[in-house]
Amino acid sequence: MSDNWFTVEEIDSTTFAISEYGHWEKVHSFLLIGTERAALIDTGLGIDNIKRITDQLTDLPIVVITTHVHADHIGGHGLYETIIVHHLEEDWLLNGIKGLPLEQIRKDIGRDITKPTPREFDPNTYKPFTGKPTALVSDGDIIDLGDRLISIFHTPGHSPGHICILDNDREYLFTGDLLYTDTPIYAFYPTTEPVALVDSLERISFLQVQRVFGSHNTLGLDPNILFEVQDAVYELRRRDVVRHGTGIHTFKSISIQF
Repeated sequence: MSDNWFTVEEIDSTTFAISEYGHWEKVHSFLLIGTERAALIDTGLGIDNIKRITDQLTDLPIVVITTHVHADHIGGHGLYETIIVHHLEEDWLLNGIKGLPLEQIRKDIGRDITKPTPREFDPNTYKPFTGKPTALVSDGDIIDLGDRLISIFHTPGHSPGHICILDNDREYLFTGDLLYTDTPIYAFYPTTEPVALVDSLERISFLQVQRVFGSHNTLGLDPNILFEVQDAVYELRRRDVVRHGTGIHTFKSISIQF
């Protein structure tokens, strides 16, 4: 599929990554297609219309599952009717993140862009999506797409209501901003909690999966990275650095900034 802004990559015949490589955050959203409906994990930056892409990939009803309510993951939420978010971030989706200035969001959304953007996009007038979610999820919830079950894991730390999503049938783990490579995993943002983030990393590290998909940078990680996560968790605790202000801690494939 050719598109000026989005890059679409087939993971398998019913699973697609929709990526925004022209922005410095290199954000990935993921479309999982069942027999009755499809799930769109996050909706990207909102610089361009992601629904234009999903309409070409499926004509099934789409439910948007939000890993967390940061601007780069909810940009296209207003294009869809069904939006799911963890209950701890419902207020953020309704009212925005308290303490995060709109000027900072606009600065981040508009910098270091390397591909042409739509004429309608203006970082100076950009506003993050706000609105009422259709439904709320909690840890352990299961969503049935029709012959495809996905499980919700509450994995706080990067944000209070951050979730990871496990595709049970294919053993794909979608980790949002809890785990990715190439740039630091952020736990120094004003609403983060380092101890919770490390606990969440430890929790997912014991899952048996076929592939891991973070929401930024490299698309698709070898599941052996979870063994590295286990070692990193142990080392961070041993060194007593799991708190704000201790800087960037680098391991073989991942780094974490507190």
